[in-house]
Order: sequence, then C-alpha cells, then structure tokens
Amino acid sequence: MKRHRILKILFAASLLLVLLAAVVWLFPQQVLTVDIGPARADVLVVLGGKPDRAVRAAELFKQGEAPEILVSGNGDAQNYKTVLIKSGVPAQNISLEAKSRTTRENAEFSIPLLRQMGAHRVIIVTSWYHSRRALMCFEHYAPDMKVYSRPSYAGYVGENENAEILPGEVSLLEYGTDSTGQTNFTGQGRLHGPEKADFSVSEFQLSAFNARQRAERKAQESYVKSEYVKLLGYWVRYGVWPL
Repeated sequence: MKRHRILKILFAASLLLVLLAAVVWLFPQQVLTVDIGPARADVLVVLGGKPDRAVRAAELFKQGEAPEILVSGNGDAQNYKTVLIKSGVPAQNISLEAKSRTTRENAEFSIPLLRQMGAHRVIIVTSWYHSRRALMCFEHYAPDMKVYSRPSYAGYVGENENAEILPGEVSLLEYGTDSTGQTNFTGQGRLHGPEKADFSVSEFQLSAFNARQRAERKAQESYVKSEYVKLLGYWVRYGVWPL
C-alpha cells in the first residue's frame, strides 16, 4: 500500500515536470521576457550583443525614461555609442563599460560605475529572450538598487506572426495603391517595444522586412534554447535565482 502511494506521487511529480517543460518550451516569450512597462530611472544600461538593443535604448531615452545611458559590453561599446548618437542621443549622455564579456560581468563591471554616477534606479535594455537573466543578474549583484527591464522586441513572435513589417508585433490593417501605382500597406504594431505605432510601407519593403524577420527568428531559436541552459547554469554556479 505504501509502495503504491509512493509510485502515485512519483508519477504525479513526473507528469508535473513534463507539463512544466512543455510550457517553458512552447511559450518562451512569456517565460523569458520581463518588461516592467514605462518607468523612470536614473540610467539606462544597454547590454552588448544585438544592435537593436541600442536602438531600443535610444527610444527609451527620447521617451524620457532616463537621462543617461551606460553601454556595457566588450567589442560593442563604441559601435553602440555610434548608433545611439545617430539615433539622437547626445554624446555627453553616454558612458561606456567596455570590458565585460558575459552577462555576469555586465552586472559586476557596470554596478561600480552606476554607483559613481549616483544611480539608484536603473533600466536594463537587452533582447527580450535575455531580459530575465540580465535583470536577475543585476538584482543579485546590486540588491540596493531598483532594477527594471525594458527589452528590445526584435524578432518577438506576437499575435500575428505572419504579418511582420518591423521588428516586433505587427497587424496589417489595409492596403491600397498610391498615385505612382505602388502598393502600400498601412498597419499598426510594435517597433522595438510594446508601444503601438502607425506606419506605412511599400510592398517591396514589406517583402524585405518579412524576409529579415524570418531570418532573425530562425537565429533566435538557438538563442532561446541556450538561454534556458544559461538560466540554470547561472543559478547553480552563481546563485542567481531565475524567478
């Protein structure tokens, strides 16, 4: 009788683990993405890796979410600075941390600089699939700071994954022909974040953007798979709790 009860408990536990694994695998956007929504902070910290992260940081800067930007990442810092300046961020509002090579080092090397800048509230800007681990790292190494996450949504699979104009979720509304005979699509969707925006693009641009997004999503599949492994690894090795 006792053995039968133990077997039932083990079966139930195994079934729960299988269901949990299925949810994690099938819904990576919901599991990996952390976005606090519009916030106000002292500094935006943009992590190296993908150029869309710098574009997203510039958007947040211009929306007034923070007056300063700290770029963190070996090999990306100077390029990101160029992107930020071209996107309208004044050079004097940009600081660089160019030594870090991992997410843990992003946090460890950036935090002393943030303290020197007098920052008490910071916003982490990275890719959506990287946002949970990045946020947890900064919270782990700087428990005295308030840390928010406002990721880039480039390649994010939204409600309509067949209608992809720009990085992020897009829903096509209508299309027509202009005076030159060019077919134009009018739509509304996300650019680099959850905020909605109207836009109009040509049929050629639609095809080009869709092709780019398909390639981006294919590449992100491998990033998403490895992110689960890294979340577990950071928990085991560094004590960074992923939830």
